[in-house]
Amino acid sequence: MTTVPQPRSSPDAAPGSADAALARRYARELGWTTAGRDPLHLLTGESFDVLELPGEAGHAVLRRGVRTGPVLLSGTRMGLLVAAGGADELPGLLDWLEWGPLTPDLTAVGAGGRVAAPPLPGSAEGTTGAAVWLRPPEPRRAPGPALPALAGFGSSAGGAPDLVRLVDAAATECHRIRLSHARSGVPTGVLTRGSADQPLAFS
Repeated sequence: MTTVPQPRSSPDAAPGSADAALARRYARELGWTTAGRDPLHLLTGESFDVLELPGEAGHAVLRRGVRTGPVLLSGTRMGLLVAAGGADELPGLLDWLEWGPLTPDLTAVGAGGRVAAPPLPGSAEGTTGAAVWLRPPEPRRAPGPALPALAGFGSSAGGAPDLVRLVDAAATECHRIRLSHARSGVPTGVLTRGSADQPLAFS
C-alpha cells in the first residue's frame, strides 16, 4: 500500500504565532502546504496553480459572472486559483484564443512557486501579509473538481469551472484595462476608483 504524505505546515512559522495557527488550519481543513513566515505562503503546483492579473482587471472578471474557484487579492494583484497544471497551459491557451503577447499582465504561478497565504474565514488574527480572500476556499472540499480545469476547448466536465472561459475573460479584461490606462496615462496595475476590494460570494 502506498502511503500518501500529509500536507506540510510551514516549519519556519514561530510556535504559537498567527502564522503557525494559520498553517495548521490550511493543512487540516484544506490539505494545502505552506512555507515561510511574515507572511506565510501557500505553495503552488501541488494542490493548485494561480493565475495572476491586475486587481482592476480581476474585479471586472468577477463582475462578468465567470465561474471561478477561490480568489485572493494581494496588493494590486488578484490571484485566481486553478487546478494544478493550469499554469503550464496558460501560454498555449492564450495563443489558441489569439491573445498571444497582447496580455503581458496575465501571468501564472505553478510548480515551485508560492503566493501569500490570506487569513482563512474565522481566523482570530491575520498574518503580517496584506493578502485577503475575496472568494475563500471551502474547507474539506476536494480541490481538484472545484478548481477551473482544462476540460476541452470551450467545454466543462465534472462540474468544474472551465479554464478556457476563465482565461479568455481574464485576457479580455487585462487588455481592456491596459488600453484604458494607456489612453488616460494611468500605470497598469494601479487600482482606480470603482475597483474597491469588496468581498464577493462564489458564483
